[in-house]
Amino acid sequence: MGRNRRGLALRRMEALVAQAAPRLRSEPALAERQAALAWRLCTATRTRMPYHLRMAFCRRCKSFIGYSARSRIRVGRGEVRATCLLCGHVRRKALPK
Repeated sequence: MGRNRRGLALRRMEALVAQAAPRLRSEPALAERQAALAWRLCTATRTRMPYHLRMAFCRRCKSFIGYSARSRIRVGRGEVRATCLLCGHVRRKALPK
């Protein structure tokens, strides 16, 4: 797989997730389909998904949780906690001091 294909895959992933995020509340089926295409594109081209895109997916159930649409975001105690409202998985990220 060449660099050009991986770069193209990265741009398409970013576009798909950017289109899916605002549609998550109004058209959840379409948003989920777009996010699944982005995930499949990542795995098919063996491209590492950037961190800001990976945070939009639940680590346990792999569903598209968006940016607080299907998740609960809490900041406190020196960390950011994002809880998936579909399966209950909690993702923690330490805040810099």
